[in-house]
This record gives sequence, C-alpha cells and structure tokens, in this order.
Amino acid sequence: MAPTLVLALAIASLVSCVVVQFLQKKRNTKGHPLPPGPPPLPFVGNAIGIDTDRPWLTYSKWGTEYGEIVYSRLFSQDVVIINSERIARDLLDRRSHNYSTRPPELKDVLDFFSHDYSSTFLPYSDKWRLRYIPLKAVTSFRPIQMRHAHRLIINLLASSEVYGTHFYTFSTSIIMSIMYDYAIAPIDDTFLKLIQRSLEIDIKVFRPEVAAFLTEFPILKKLPAWLPGASFVRDAIVQRTLASTIVDMPFEHVKNNMASSKPAGTAAPSVVSNALNRMLVKTEDEGEAAVLEEGIKEASATGYAGSTTSTLCIFLLAMVLYPEVQARAQAEIDSIIGETLERLPDWDDRASLPYINAVILETLRWFPVAPLGVAHAAVNEDIYEGYYIPKGQSNIIISSYARFMSRNPDKYPNPSRFIPERHMSKVNPADISFVFGFGRRVCAGRHVADASLFAAIVNILAVFRVERAPGWNIGPDAEGVKWTGGLTT
Repeated sequence: MAPTLVLALAIASLVSCVVVQFLQKKRNTKGHPLPPGPPPLPFVGNAIGIDTDRPWLTYSKWGTEYGEIVYSRLFSQDVVIINSERIARDLLDRRSHNYSTRPPELKDVLDFFSHDYSSTFLPYSDKWRLRYIPLKAVTSFRPIQMRHAHRLIINLLASSEVYGTHFYTFSTSIIMSIMYDYAIAPIDDTFLKLIQRSLEIDIKVFRPEVAAFLTEFPILKKLPAWLPGASFVRDAIVQRTLASTIVDMPFEHVKNNMASSKPAGTAAPSVVSNALNRMLVKTEDEGEAAVLEEGIKEASATGYAGSTTSTLCIFLLAMVLYPEVQARAQAEIDSIIGETLERLPDWDDRASLPYINAVILETLRWFPVAPLGVAHAAVNEDIYEGYYIPKGQSNIIISSYARFMSRNPDKYPNPSRFIPERHMSKVNPADISFVFGFGRRVCAGRHVADASLFAAIVNILAVFRVERAPGWNIGPDAEGVKWTGGLTT
C-alpha cells in the first residue's frame, strides 16, 4: 500500500474517531458549572492553544486569566488545571481518597512504551501499594551520598565543561548504590547510558497532552516506524528494548550477591536486598513470594527517575546570576571549615549552615524541575467551591504548581528573583513542599533528594567559584534561558 494512501486512511480514521467521540460525549453536571476556562473549539477542544513544548506556560496564562482552578478539554478528555497551592491541598491532600489515582489514559501509554512497572504512573491500587517504596531519611545512606559528592568534585575538577554529565552520573550513581549496591563506572558507564536514554523518552512522552492524543487516536500506535512524524513509535520500540534490561539487570545483580554471600545474609545492604530479606522471613508460600519479588523488582526500577540533575543545573544558574548569594554562602562554609579548606563539609555541619539550607530551598522554588507534576484523576465526580469536577474515566487533574505556585507574589515577594533569605524567617518561613507533590502520591524519594542536594551543593561551594562565561548575557530573572520541555525541565 502506498505511503500516501496509508496517511490518507490514517487521517480519515482520526477524523471519524473524533466525530464519533464528540457526538457520544454527554454531560450531567448536576446543576453545577464546570470551572471557568478557555472556550473549546469543536472536536479538538483546547488542544490547538497549548504550547506542546512548554504546556505549563499555557496553563499559567490561563490561570492568570480564569483563576485558581481552570477547566479545559483535550479532544474529548476533560482537563482540570489547579493553579493554586490552596486548592491543591484542599483536593489532593484533604480529599486524597478521591484524587490519588492516575488518569486511565496513562495506562495506554504505559503499555505502549512497556513502562507498566513504574509506580509513579500506576493508578492508586493494590498493585501500586505493593510497588511503593518510600525512601525515608535513612542516615545509613549518608556515607554513600557524601562519597559520590566527593567523586563529583573530582570529576568537575577534571572537566567542568561537561558539568551536566557529571551531575547525571552523581545523581544516578547514588540511586544505584542505595537501591542495588551497584557501582557505576565514573565515566562512560554502559548501564548509565541505557537509563539516560530511557529517561529521555519518559520525559518526552509521559505527559497529559501525549496521553490524550494517543488515547483519542489509538490508530497512531499502529503507524509504521519509518513514517515521518511517527517518532513516538520509534521511541516505543527503543523503550521496549530498554525496559527489560533496566528492570532485570540490577535486580539480578542483587540476587546474585545475596546467593554468593558467605555466610548467607551477609551481602552488602541495599534497599532491594533488605526488602528481599524481609520477604524471605515473612513469606513461606512460593506463589506469594514470587508476586512480592516481582513487586520489589519493579518498584526499585522506578527510582531512576530522579530530578537532582536538573536541580543542580538550576543551582549553577543561580550562582552565576547572583554572585552575592554565592559569596555569602561560601563565607558561611568558610566560617565552619576554614578559608584554607582544611577539610570538606560533612553532615555534622548542616545544622550550622542555615544559609546553605536556604539556598537549597530557594533552588527548588525558583524553577521547580517538574513544572506540572504527574497528572491525578478523580475516582468519583466531585463538587468543589460550587464547581463540578468530572470523575476519572476521561478526567485529568493537572497541578501546574511548578511555574505558578512557586511564582505566587503573595507568598514569595519578587518571585522571579533568587532570594534565599525568604526561607530563613523564624516567624513565617516559606514552605516549598509542594515541589514534591501532594497527598498519597508525594515523591517517595524526597528525603534522599534533599540529602543528595546538600552533599553536592555544599561541596561545590566549598571548592569552586561559579562564574559567568564571557559573552553569556542572561539577566537575574533568567530570561533568555532555553528550557527543555517534558515531564521535567
């Protein structure tokens, strides 16, 4: 069949699908209005008006125009956009029983990209609870994190121009060490490259806009990979190949170490080995043990998707644009360890470094790296402040807190400026917990991320002075910086 005919049939099928779903869609709002929002176009809804590379900019614009809660439509799918921390806490925290699941549309994307192991995207269910491993503030992780921070310093001294690569190696090495006791090579680690390629695809495709499009037009998943514009099909093929390796290889590494350790049970500790040991003690039934083991394997693979790399890049940006902040932070470190760098900072110093802690908090607030978070869905229809919120068969709840909540001028005066002092008030310190999500779907690794950021940032400031490159003209509001799009930036 000629490519032009294939394309024509695909377009005809797309149009037919849109028309049928549009005609079938009915609404019973029980006498309550939907939240205000932009007027939708026939069939496509508001899809055409969204900046697909940086959708948070569109959602923030709508928030300014229509208010704290906005209704829009992507084709036949409802989208409720939360632009207020107050409303996010009301719905996602206080009504978490109704807003902790994921949109059903995401399952189609997960299956298509062989990513159904990720607890981040799973609906709220027994399967999700089995795969949710909260990484609490375990002090036993700290030597691992500080050791990798020192390796980061060595790598930066050797080749600071590829700082992004070093940040990625640092953050992923910590996760691999904590989860699997797996040592990543300092440079050009093969497994690290596989994870990086997989995450690049994840960031690009696991967005509400993509999920809505693939769900609305399932025929797109049948397109041949060679067809121009079918890059998502090619990405899916790559991801299917990567998924089994990423999930299985490090897990088998742990099991092999446990099997070869003498005496039994003396393998190096890790989150996975600890979980497997607990399972062996508590479970005698082989069938139940197999289910639990599969859950542990899939849950541990979710830990790759950290955002520490992007946060450290934003930290460097802030230090370049605000040299006075950098100078004050370094003076605080010098007051603890000495100006001649008699030693590097350690965990015991953190309580004596309030300004460093404020710099970390402001880095998280200034440009949150997950501008939308992962979509929530309503299990049941709901009424909030007089507005009707549809239930989750076609409903997506998007919290656009990353660029809107962090820019609330009532809470953060001069929000576009990097001002660590806003977090040092003893009366009303700024709360930035929203950057890690809300309710039962809050980031499981937030404590580990915080500790990793401290280890990296305090050592970078102790050893380096971050300076602006010649000819690099970016203002204090970071206007002109080019951001990547997707789930994280």
